[in-house]
Amino acid sequence: MNLFVALALGLLILGLGVYLLTARRYQSSASVAQAYDQWTEDGILEFYWGEHIHLGHYGNPPRAKDFLAAKVDFVHEMVRWGGLDQCPPGTRVLDVGCGIGGSSRILAQDYGFAVTGITISPQQVERARQLTPPGVTAQFWVDDAMALSFPDGSFDVVWSIEAGPHMPDKALFAKELLRVLKPGGILVVADWNQRDDRQRPLNLWEKPVMQQLLDQWSHPAFASIEEFAELLAATGLVAGPVITADWTLATLPAWLDSIKQGILRPEGLVRFGLAGLFKSLREVPTLLLMRLAFGTGLCRFGMFRAVRAKSDASGVKLDRAGGIKV
Repeated sequence: MNLFVALALGLLILGLGVYLLTARRYQSSASVAQAYDQWTEDGILEFYWGEHIHLGHYGNPPRAKDFLAAKVDFVHEMVRWGGLDQCPPGTRVLDVGCGIGGSSRILAQDYGFAVTGITISPQQVERARQLTPPGVTAQFWVDDAMALSFPDGSFDVVWSIEAGPHMPDKALFAKELLRVLKPGGILVVADWNQRDDRQRPLNLWEKPVMQQLLDQWSHPAFASIEEFAELLAATGLVAGPVITADWTLATLPAWLDSIKQGILRPEGLVRFGLAGLFKSLREVPTLLLMRLAFGTGLCRFGMFRAVRAKSDASGVKLDRAGGIKV
């Protein structure tokens, strides 16, 4: 073995060790907040991913598209899929897990909605407010999606993109999303999901891959599309069936496109220096594992639409504010 090969292998082993030892394992909601605070403070994620910290929509079948434009397209596709393009201006929308407010601003500016964005990260709230021009009907607050501070029936629409994997209790998350929705209101959720392992258990290679996907980005667990739809229905707060869709194919190119940004935008090295380069490179294994998981069916990109019932499962009628009608 020559010196070059030995050095390369040594660096690979060292890099893998650093990657495994610096995992952002889920510990509590505080660990999620800390992870997003750090990503927001250093600005690297925003530089490469723009104002939308979620995947893009590339069509079905997918076609080549600008990475940042695909993210904007995702928001409009989600609006149309959820039927929100039929909602009038002034519709009250809660954006759960709003990040730095990219989706909230589109919903406010392009559709005239009155949007409240919430995230567990104070730094994201601060940045979202900085990015929102005066006159845009979007406001941002720190709040916990597991215990929302809003009264029952506060919103016409509840919207959430890729927040569910951070929630340790999926049943409580489902109930909170529907609780703050007014009777007749619409819930639209987009999320990363795993294959339904009740039907087909994870095999020997899938288990460690899934564990890394959980550990590296502060996720306690993934639900399957089927499981989360069942949890929404089980709240007793849904009128009719929960509508689901699988957008895995339409979003799949985003994983490799996110890695390509480092190549296509080398000015990031100048802007963030070697420390920024290291932070960026340490995310590459997880992005590749995500591409592997979504490409092989281990993970799926799920869409969910539900309408809030006008009475709970016991048949008790609710008023428009969501309380019991007397």
